[in-house]
Amino acid sequence: MNKIWSTTLIVIAVLALAGGIFFAGSMYARVNAFGPSMMNGWHNNNTYGPSMMNRRGQNMMGGNGGMMNGNSGNMMNGYGYNNTNLTPLTVDQAKAAAEKYLANLNNSDLHIAEVMIFDNNAYVVVKETSTGNGAFELLVDSTSQIAYPEHGPNMMWNLKYSGQNHQYMMGGNGGMMDGNNGMMGGNGNMMSGWDNTTPANVLAAMTVTPEQAIAYAQKYLDANISGATAATDPIQFYGYYTLDFEKDGKVAGMLSVNGYSGQIFLHTWHGTFIEESAVQ
Repeated sequence: MNKIWSTTLIVIAVLALAGGIFFAGSMYARVNAFGPSMMNGWHNNNTYGPSMMNRRGQNMMGGNGGMMNGNSGNMMNGYGYNNTNLTPLTVDQAKAAAEKYLANLNNSDLHIAEVMIFDNNAYVVVKETSTGNGAFELLVDSTSQIAYPEHGPNMMWNLKYSGQNHQYMMGGNGGMMDGNNGMMGGNGNMMSGWDNTTPANVLAAMTVTPEQAIAYAQKYLDANISGATAATDPIQFYGYYTLDFEKDGKVAGMLSVNGYSGQIFLHTWHGTFIEESAVQ
């Protein structure tokens, strides 16, 4: 009984600490007031209706006054974070981190297709060699140089790979949430199974075409980021598209389009674009 009670107290303490760190980090981040917020969301008239993170409607993380709504100056509001003290990664550093992450998945069909460097982090596109389709998206932390699954659409809309091995996300092998030895992972533990490396068996076909995704993206940009132009080469993932947009002839940001509803999700966590490289 004492062991169970001690374990329970440890779990509560760690979760409280993690929540405190997340909140403090979010509050510390300088939020740029340009454009809609990360959790704000937007959808077209042909969507299934207000989503969990959509700002139109009284939803859990959106709506007027919602916890992460961008209309009220809340915690996650703003176009992007500005971490001015970070030293941006190089393309080679980001690629090396992503390759290390992929090695843990033991899936020979996956390869790095694109690397983009921003002042907050690096962004990596992973594709399937056999199909050419986008598999999933990674971010690389500028300080630790550790790659981890990108949040947002990559977690919420990816129908095939969203349950992939995430042991690096919370501290690597042996980390707090690690699936091998961590407190929240391992066989028989509270979050066992999250480190599954088998992709779901789903098809790439979506009801929203690439052309429609571009049109939805441009409609969103016209309404929210004046002068921005959507790229015409969206990357197709299993359940959504991701594409860049430009302003004044330069890459200004990135957004994703749901492949079934056309809903837009703006990526607000990258910061200022520096360079990119396609990987052959």
